[in-house]
Amino acid sequence: MILVTGGTGFIGKVLVRQLVEAGHAVRVLIRPSRRSPDIPTGTPVQVTLSGLGDERGLRSAMVGVHTVFHLASVERQGVYANLRQVDVEGSRAVAEAARDAGVERLFYLSHLGADRHSAYPVQRAKAEAEEYIRQSGLDYTILRTSVVYGAEDGFTTGLARLLVALPFVFLLPGDGQVMLQPLWVEDLATCLTWALEEEGTRNLLLEVGGPEHLSLLQVVELIMEATGVRRRLVLIRPPYLRWMTMFLEGFLPSPPVTAYWLDYLAANRTCSLDTIPRLFSLIPARMSHRLDYLKGVNWRLALIRSILRRR
Repeated sequence: MILVTGGTGFIGKVLVRQLVEAGHAVRVLIRPSRRSPDIPTGTPVQVTLSGLGDERGLRSAMVGVHTVFHLASVERQGVYANLRQVDVEGSRAVAEAARDAGVERLFYLSHLGADRHSAYPVQRAKAEAEEYIRQSGLDYTILRTSVVYGAEDGFTTGLARLLVALPFVFLLPGDGQVMLQPLWVEDLATCLTWALEEEGTRNLLLEVGGPEHLSLLQVVELIMEATGVRRRLVLIRPPYLRWMTMFLEGFLPSPPVTAYWLDYLAANRTCSLDTIPRLFSLIPARMSHRLDYLKGVNWRLALIRSILRRR
């Protein structure tokens, strides 16, 4: 049995589907909530209810489990997210419960640039969680990923909504030359699934990304082409844009971008281009070939819905 935390999220739903298609029995950990969980439809999975801070609930969820994929995170909630409680202490609790239950292996999804001394909260939180996992005594595989994109992501769809948020112009942080290495979500899920059979990935920290280094300016150009929405690009200093974003987060239930999203764009987020082909014999997709999900969407309506969505 494989346990997936964060299995109802953007990456988690794709991973759960691929694991089931590969013949694995999967259990999804869902935190108690008044809202109906977004469980992958048409995919036979077990469901267990527990928060990451519920020690007894976590122990119960681990019964019969041999592998854990820990994807749960609250960073997409922006500055109102409790990173310490969920991403850091939650990861420690998952690792301890897995160790005590005799779980064989733990996978953790982190970010390129994770660093305990980073100026950015998410990067610090990810680095602290990594340390708990490395010290847990479990066999682990930590994947630090570049920005991940696909349908229902918070990256390309957020940019698409921003393109229609202002008429005529699009505010681009800095000089637009920060370098990214976008990784298609299906390719990431494939790597995670195949890593189960790759003994050489045990007790390693791997940095993975897509097949090309693209500037943020190039990414925005690709998204404008896919959506058919053209805007004049206006450069703005990142601190000003971050202040504006935090202001919007203060009164909009679900803004198209968050301050943490901007933090990710504050520095280059790239790694070696050959990691995925070398380790998994997989050639990841180029971004320009996987943006069809952005076409034919009423992005103005999508923006309104995202703003009105409950936090």
